[in-house]
Amino acid sequence: MFDHASDRVLDFIRRSPSCFHVVENLKDELLQHDYEELREEQSWDLKPGGRYFVTRNSSSILSFRLPGLSEGGIQSLHIIASHSDSPTFKVKPSPEICVNADEIKLNIEKYGGMLCGTWFDRPLSVAGRVLVLVPGEKEKSPAVRIEQRLVNIDRDLVMIPSLAIHMNRNANEGTSYNVQKDMLPLFSQNGDREGFRKLIADAAGVNEEKGEKILGEDLFLVNRTPQSVWGAEREFISSPKLDDLECCYSSFLGFVDSGMEVGCGEGILSMHCVFDNEETGSRSKQGAESTFLQDTLDRIMDGLGLGREDYHRILANSFMVSADNAHAVHPNFPDKADPVLRPRMNQGIVIKNHANQLYTTDGVSEAIFRCLCEAHEIPCQGFVNRSDMRGGSTLGNISNTQVSMNTVDIGLAQLAMHSAYETAGARDPQYLALFSKYFYEEKLPEIR
Repeated sequence: MFDHASDRVLDFIRRSPSCFHVVENLKDELLQHDYEELREEQSWDLKPGGRYFVTRNSSSILSFRLPGLSEGGIQSLHIIASHSDSPTFKVKPSPEICVNADEIKLNIEKYGGMLCGTWFDRPLSVAGRVLVLVPGEKEKSPAVRIEQRLVNIDRDLVMIPSLAIHMNRNANEGTSYNVQKDMLPLFSQNGDREGFRKLIADAAGVNEEKGEKILGEDLFLVNRTPQSVWGAEREFISSPKLDDLECCYSSFLGFVDSGMEVGCGEGILSMHCVFDNEETGSRSKQGAESTFLQDTLDRIMDGLGLGREDYHRILANSFMVSADNAHAVHPNFPDKADPVLRPRMNQGIVIKNHANQLYTTDGVSEAIFRCLCEAHEIPCQGFVNRSDMRGGSTLGNISNTQVSMNTVDIGLAQLAMHSAYETAGARDPQYLALFSKYFYEEKLPEIR
């Protein structure tokens, strides 16, 4: 069913150089599957059995499928949540810095926590969005409007060159990086301090003769290294942004493929959620800590004529899967893993636990998740940090501060998390896609 899931994931990542492109590509596929776009600023006309999606900031998207009238209304929510962003560098406004008389480098700042050293000496480009002022035509309307336009400079554009070993003899003994000094990418040698802005304006189709101009932008560096399938049996995949687009798109494959057969998903409100800004703490209007999910659920309940009592009853019977990649045991650093739970690539979905709730998994949510995996022979494995290492966090427990329900944190095992170029198992996307399909179609076991 999903035999080529890893190929499809890599193709999706290739087409999605920024969080805005992630959402745009998901929107395109949802429209192809007869989902209707809703807008937050407009009224919603929801119908039982309908398929819908809504975006916020063009970088987060919630997709959902309502049960039909014959299914007794909404009995529970089944949600899989992931994120659209990845650690990178954001281009600052007016970024051109001239050095050495005519060489231009770009002013950037860190977005999220990345392995800085992996960004040197790679072909890079720039992608994101710009906001363009479009003057009205006087004979038609004097009003102006602001258009959002996606930008992807689809060629090798900039590079962050390393300092030669001859000038830094301690380079192989551990180096710290000052982003403002050490990591600004080289862009040009023509001395044009407006060259970058002109390039972006041209890519966005800005027509200056008609009075159009860029008023704002959100632009990021993009690693141009092509995706790779490798290993003795082609068992590994490598790509930028595996964290978290591997989980995002693998679960999406199952979501759009689910509910096709009569009787599947009865009474289930199926939701696929992709939030932005997880890598910076989720504290934004479009992050997991925002009201986006709560607002959407409120409007669904109102649109179907359900009250607060119905809403709380449904939540108590609901389940969320927080899907964000997990650490595999590193072959060169096996001592960094827990001595017992040591997840490996291509060995199945990873269930993540943490006593202090960096992950929201508990005994109840793990039991429910494992029950569904075992019923469909989907392999799964466990992960905990070493007891003397803090580890990372993710969006599950953050989302639960807004909409509380039983939640399990899972991921797909990978190496080099937050590198510019990450590695994972080629078989694991298939496992998550299969799980996602069954999760959206089947009632979950009761906990008594």
